[in-house]
Amino acid sequence: MAVKKYNEGSITIEIDEDKCNADGECVNVCPTNVFEIVDGKSKAIRIADCIECCACVDACPTKAIKHHSC
Repeated sequence: MAVKKYNEGSITIEIDEDKCNADGECVNVCPTNVFEIVDGKSKAIRIADCIECCACVDACPTKAIKHHSC
């Protein structure tokens, strides 16, 4: 299982790259543009901008995103 962890301060976002299908819903719903699709997978590029709304978790159709505060 290829789970990538992104940390910044108290925020941790995990993306299971085996589940990620790069449909971009996390990119579309994130109000602070934390995510980008890179090489066919979602990446939490700007985690410092995360406001912990967890819209990404709810929007991901494959449940590939986990947020430690949700």
